[in-house]
Amino acid sequence: MPTWPAIAPIALLLISNVFMTFAWYGHLKFKAAPLWIAIAASWGIALVEYCFAVPANRIGHGIYTTAELKTMQEVITLAVFAAFSVLYLGERLAWNHAVGFAFIAAGAFFVFYRPA
Repeated sequence: MPTWPAIAPIALLLISNVFMTFAWYGHLKFKAAPLWIAIAASWGIALVEYCFAVPANRIGHGIYTTAELKTMQEVITLAVFAAFSVLYLGERLAWNHAVGFAFIAAGAFFVFYRPA
């Protein structure tokens, strides 16, 4: 059974990526707002994102390598982004997106693979 120090980075990176995705792409629903407001709002959201990302990496580095942490972050980012694109922006994901994500997941497998 995984321990809290092994799970905490995953949970914190998940929360972090929700904020990051809103910081980077949430403003796309508000194109009428001036760009400087979108930038200021994004920076404010990104500050909250960092409050989760930094502890995730600090806690996680005792259990995972930096390559594993970065890979975990990227896979979580894609999962959050896919959900965000569909649920918030109303976009559709196509088969080519699924294939691309599958290739990235295969790469993540090899980062975490530990040969005997």
